[in-house]
Amino acid sequence: MATIDSVLIGAADPSAAEQFYAAAFGPHLPVHVTASQEPTTGFRGFTLSLTVAQPADVRALVDAALDAGAVSLTPVTKSFWGVGGSVQAPDGTIWKVATSAKKDTGPATGEVDQVVLLLGVDDVAVTKRFYVESGLTVAKSFGRKYVEFEKGGGRITLGLYGRRALAKDAGVDPAGSGSHRLTVVGDLGSFADPDGFAWQAASVWADQGQSTS
Repeated sequence: MATIDSVLIGAADPSAAEQFYAAAFGPHLPVHVTASQEPTTGFRGFTLSLTVAQPADVRALVDAALDAGAVSLTPVTKSFWGVGGSVQAPDGTIWKVATSAKKDTGPATGEVDQVVLLLGVDDVAVTKRFYVESGLTVAKSFGRKYVEFEKGGGRITLGLYGRRALAKDAGVDPAGSGSHRLTVVGDLGSFADPDGFAWQAASVWADQGQSTS
């Protein structure tokens, strides 16, 4: 089964971005930073989500991100589906922290149960078909609204959302242009998907002297 090992986030100041992520979310996320000066404006078309066990962990991680320099987009709130909030990192990446639990069962641990990459796409059905043909397996599908793929042995779960719906969920305007400043690293190979999101083979990333662990 095809899998995703990690993601590369392009940042104008990679050293500062790395310091932010270590301080906000800890050193063990499957997220790496690379230098990028590619022009980009507004919504970059994707979000990264951290799924945690309970509301206390949502609050702890969001607070840590804000203390490290993130900007609040949507405050931590309770809804019918659980508890969550979103922030924008100094490099521009949008992060959501959420749990389906509505009550705490203990003190916050800061542990992340799942990392989800959500791509905001022009046509969910078209991009879904592209990824199925590329080797991913659908885990959940809600017509043209949302698709989630099997994680397999990878470290990141991939989901597809309509661009406007994803921006609304993140609390930002959907307008944006230029580079996504994102590269997905996995075993599907090196290519660009229908919405311009770049993929790089894990073997290529390793050959560059980097580590995906």
